[in-house]
Amino acid sequence: MPRTDRAERLIAAPRTRVYDALLDRNSLETWLPPAGMSGRIDQWDPRPGGGFRMVLTYLDPSDSPGKSSDATDVVHVHFADLLPPELVVQQAVFTSDDPSFAGTMTMTWHLTAPDAGSTHVTVTATNVPPGIDQAVHEAGIASSLGNLAGFVEGVG
Repeated sequence: MPRTDRAERLIAAPRTRVYDALLDRNSLETWLPPAGMSGRIDQWDPRPGGGFRMVLTYLDPSDSPGKSSDATDVVHVHFADLLPPELVVQQAVFTSDDPSFAGTMTMTWHLTAPDAGSTHVTVTATNVPPGIDQAVHEAGIASSLGNLAGFVEGVG
């Protein structure tokens, strides 16, 4: 049965600033990797139908082996839908020889504006591969949201 993981956060920044950070290569490399990882984007095409390839590297691979190699997770992300400034839908496929990580996971980033200076971000991951531990995945999404908040709240 397909699984859904989610996380949410209120960010003290305007919705357009948050949305822009979801579609800027340098921004994503900075804030998207969760705690304990670094990230590098190799390919970049920020439009509906486009996407990117990101290599996430574990800072301490002995604690968390990678899906693609001993120290990395490689993910190919397709932009399935972009609706500025409220929605980004990504379809993510991990590079892995392990079938428990196979399949296409959909990540939906929904942004609402409770007021002019803040954004409520809800991230919903559907069709999560069974090899990805739910608690670890939700903690990783929450970590990325915390990084996103720090990134966009610090922009003047």
